[in-house]
Amino acid sequence: MSQHPVPARPTAAFIGASWVALVIAISAFAIGLWNAEMLLSEKGFYGTLLLLGLFSAIALQKSVRDRAEGIPVTGIFLGLSWSMVLVSILLVSVGLTNATVELSEKGFFALAFTMALFSVVAVQKNVRDLAAAGPAPVAPSVPAEPDPHATVWQ
Repeated sequence: MSQHPVPARPTAAFIGASWVALVIAISAFAIGLWNAEMLLSEKGFYGTLLLLGLFSAIALQKSVRDRAEGIPVTGIFLGLSWSMVLVSILLVSVGLTNATVELSEKGFFALAFTMALFSVVAVQKNVRDLAAAGPAPVAPSVPAEPDPHATVWQ
């Protein structure tokens, strides 16, 4: 049985930036859908594609990392993960190409979708790295004020 190195604990800044990017991307996509002048069925289509893309991106990231760490992953699951990410990107691309919205709106949805896929992979990486690194080290407590009775000279 081989030992795998414990991944470094991600910094709080990277964790925060990943979560903020994910929240911004999902919020922007959702607000854009809410305000878009398209049929409710079209809005549902794009919303469902976002969920499919997010879930499949997480599954793909986990599968690739599991394989890299020697954890068994079936080829069919890895293939399904790859295919669902590609299918979600393809369907969003085809849908936006044929949508009757302004070109700027199409670009907005494409960027929000891409940002969401990227940021969910970063969030998943952070969650996994934090779990693998174990509990955070406890910083030694420093007294707020020195104890006047603890001095060695009087």
